Amino acid sequence: MTGTMRALDDERGAVRVEEVYDTDIDDLWLACTTPERLARWIAEVSGDLRVGGTVQAVFTSTWAGPIRIEVCEAPQHLLVTMEPGTDDETRLEAWLMAEGSRTRLVVEERGLPVDQLHFYGAGWQVHLEDLGRSVASDGPVHVGGWSEQTAAPAWHARWTELTPQYRDAAAG
Repeated sequence: MTGTMRALDDERGAVRVEEVYDTDIDDLWLACTTPERLARWIAEVSGDLRVGGTVQAVFTSTWAGPIRIEVCEAPQHLLVTMEPGTDDETRLEAWLMAEGSRTRLVVEERGLPVDQLHFYGAGWQVHLEDLGRSVASDGPVHVGGWSEQTAAPAWHARWTELTPQYRDAAAG
């Protein structure tokens, strides 16, 4: 799996990653939308879990902030706004597609700083790898935890490993 990066204009860009998981679409949907399952691989979330609602999240990468739920069409489509109403606002969209007994997940985040796309590309690849490990083990990936100040150690190590590859891809 390697994500793709593209400029949307001179300042903002998008990152897109996708992977196929050995689980059905309903299970993967739950892994991507329920607080208990999200906490196993990507983020601790709490708040108003409905369309139009806002949740607070702390990601394994240390990103923390509000997320507004824009579209939630189970089990195929999710659209959220990260940091709504701020200069750092981005749109995160996920599509799930059944492929036999497996499920393809496509994630795209738009509105990211174009000069930092490589950081986000590496980060989203690690998140999707973590999702795969969580689905395979039916449990948590980062048992040591994380916070706004400290990334999950395994997440950070893999992100550090991948970032140069994404930097080279962005430059080429």
